[in-house]
Amino acid sequence: VLLQPRGWWSMSAPFEERSGVVPCGTPWGQWYQTLEEVFIEVQVPPGTRAQDIQCGLQSRHVALAVGGREILKGKLFDSTIADEGTWTLEDRKMVRIVLTKTKRDAANCWTSLLESEYAADPWVQDQMQRKLTLERFQKE
Repeated sequence: VLLQPRGWWSMSAPFEERSGVVPCGTPWGQWYQTLEEVFIEVQVPPGTRAQDIQCGLQSRHVALAVGGREILKGKLFDSTIADEGTWTLEDRKMVRIVLTKTKRDAANCWTSLLESEYAADPWVQDQMQRKLTLERFQKE
């Protein structure tokens, strides 16, 4: 059992050691990162079809709309490799966006998904940084 300090009721899921994922919860789903990639998981209405999705991925911008309704749009925290960005619709209920970071090292731990939105709280941020440092050591 993970004991949480008072006032951390909004904390995201605990660090998942098996998958190595430290998710940051958002109103639309969650995002998480590895040394090389940023993953965005957006919950969409069950039965959503690929043609209902409009997704724009650029080096520093992301935009996602489902059925004409904007869900996510803004300037990314840091740059990504635009032509390596992908999105998939999984089980017709979740859109997964995968972005490849331009800078791929433990020092490049994103503190938020967008420049001014979806920041990880301090505990989650600390866990993300630990995870990326561990990942770097495992690669070396």
